[in-house]
Amino acid sequence: MSTSTVYPAPDATCRSRRWWGLAFISLAQLMVVLDATIVNIALPSAQRELHMSDTNRQWVITAYTLAFGGLLLLGGRVADLVGRKRTFLVGLIGFAVASAVGGAATSSWHLFGARALQGVFAATLAPSALSLVTTTFTEPRERGKAFGVFSGIAAAGNAIGLICGGVLTEYLDWRWCMYVNAPIAVTAFLGGLWSLHDHRPEERVRLDVPGVALACTGLVGVVYGCSEASSKGWDSPRVLGALCAGAVLLALFALRQTRAASPLLPPRIVRNRNRGGAFLTLGLAVIAMFGMFLYMTYYFQGVLDYRPVEAGLAFLPMSATIMLTSTQLSPRLLRRLPPRVLLSSGTVLAAAGLFLLTFLPVRAEYAVHVLPSTILFGLGMGLLFVPVMDTATKGVDPADAGVASATVNTCQQVGGSIGTALLNTIATSTTAAYLAARRPPAPTPALVKAAVVHGFHVGLGWASAVMLLAAVTAWTLIRAGVPPRHGAAAVEAASYDPHRMRAGQ
Repeated sequence: MSTSTVYPAPDATCRSRRWWGLAFISLAQLMVVLDATIVNIALPSAQRELHMSDTNRQWVITAYTLAFGGLLLLGGRVADLVGRKRTFLVGLIGFAVASAVGGAATSSWHLFGARALQGVFAATLAPSALSLVTTTFTEPRERGKAFGVFSGIAAAGNAIGLICGGVLTEYLDWRWCMYVNAPIAVTAFLGGLWSLHDHRPEERVRLDVPGVALACTGLVGVVYGCSEASSKGWDSPRVLGALCAGAVLLALFALRQTRAASPLLPPRIVRNRNRGGAFLTLGLAVIAMFGMFLYMTYYFQGVLDYRPVEAGLAFLPMSATIMLTSTQLSPRLLRRLPPRVLLSSGTVLAAAGLFLLTFLPVRAEYAVHVLPSTILFGLGMGLLFVPVMDTATKGVDPADAGVASATVNTCQQVGGSIGTALLNTIATSTTAAYLAARRPPAPTPALVKAAVVHGFHVGLGWASAVMLLAAVTAWTLIRAGVPPRHGAAAVEAASYDPHRMRAGQ
C-alpha cells in the first residue's frame, strides 16, 4: 500500500530561481540528447585514428545505449530515494568525467568503456532532470510552459548534435565531440547547485535488489537485441536470443513488482490509464521519429551528397519548428484542450509529414521536396511532446516522480532502439530486393541511389503507419480532461490524493 508524500514547499528564494533551474535542467538534457548524434558524426574519424574494426565500431554507440537503457529505472528510483537534486548533480559530474576520459582515449576499448560510463551517468541524470521539472512546476500554466521549454530544447538536441559534430570533426578533431560535454556539464552543475530545490522523503525505503537485477538485465537484452538487429537482421540467433531473454526477464520483473514490498516500479504508475496511454503513445511516436532521423541523415549525405555540416543545417527548420511549437503553442492549447486531442492531432500531423517524405526524388530541391514535409513533422512533434510528458507524470506521488520520469525515458530509449533497428531493416531489405529485381551486371551509382531512395520510401511509409497507430492509441486510452484553472495548492492536492494513488487512478 502506498501513501502520498508531499514535500515542504520551497521558500520564496527557491521559487524565484525555479525558472533559472529549468534553464540548467534543460541544458543538461540537451547534452544527453545531442551526445548520441554528435558521436555518430565523429565515428568515422575515431575509427580511423583508433584502428577500430568495422565489426567493433558499433560498440561506440551500443555501449552507451546499453548502459543508458538498462539502468534508467534504477537511476529513477535512486533519485527518489536519495534526492533528485543530488542525483542530478552527481550525474552531471560523472558525465563530464566520462566525456573527458573518452576524448583522451588511446584505444578502441578505452573509448568503449568511456561511452558505457557516460551511459551509466546519463541513466541517473535524465530521470532526475525530468522529475525535477515535474515536482518544481505544479500549477497548470507554469507546468505547460516548463514542459514546453524542456521538450523543445531536448527535441532540438538531435539536430544540434549533427551540426556540432560536423563542425567540430571538420574543423577541430573528433575528440572535441567528447570534450565539449565537460563545459556544458560544469555549467549545468554550478547553475543547478545554485537554483534547484529538492527534498528527500523522510521514510527510508529499501531498494528492491531482485527487481533491479531483472529490470536492468531485461532492458539490456531488449536494447542489445534491437541494436544487433540493425546489422545482423531480426532472424539472427543472437538477436532472437537477446530479445527473448529480455522479454522473459521483463515479464518476471513485472510479476516481481506486484509482490515486492518496495517495488522498483510501483504498478500503480503504469496501471493508470492516462499514464499508460501516454507511455505507449510516446514509445510508438519515438519509433517513427528515430526512423525518420536515420533515413533523412543518410538521404542528405548519401543521396544528396551533403557534407555533415550541411546535413545538420538541413534539420534546423524542423528542430526550430519543434521548439517554437512546444514552447509557444502547445502549452497554451494544453490549458484549453484535453491532452488526447493535442496528442492525436500532433501524431496525425507528424504522420502526414512522414507520408509526404515517401515522395522524395533522387534529385531533390530542398525547399520544394524536403522543407514542407519536415516542418509539418516538426509541428506535429511539437504538439506531442508537451502533453505526453505532462500526462505521463501528472498525478504521480512526489516520492515516485523519479521512477515515473525514468519510465518516460525508458519508453524513449527502447522506442528509439526498436525504431532504428526495425526501420533500418525494412529499408535495407527493400533496397536489396529492388536491386535484385533488376539484376544489373554492375549497379551504377544512379541505380544504387534509386534503390536506396526506394527503400527509404517504404521505410517512411511504415513510420507514418506507426505514427498513426500512436494517434489511435492516444485517442483510445487517454481520458484526462482539461486541467482545472486553480492555484498550485489546489492542483497539487488533487493530483497527489493518496486515496486516488492507492486506487491507481
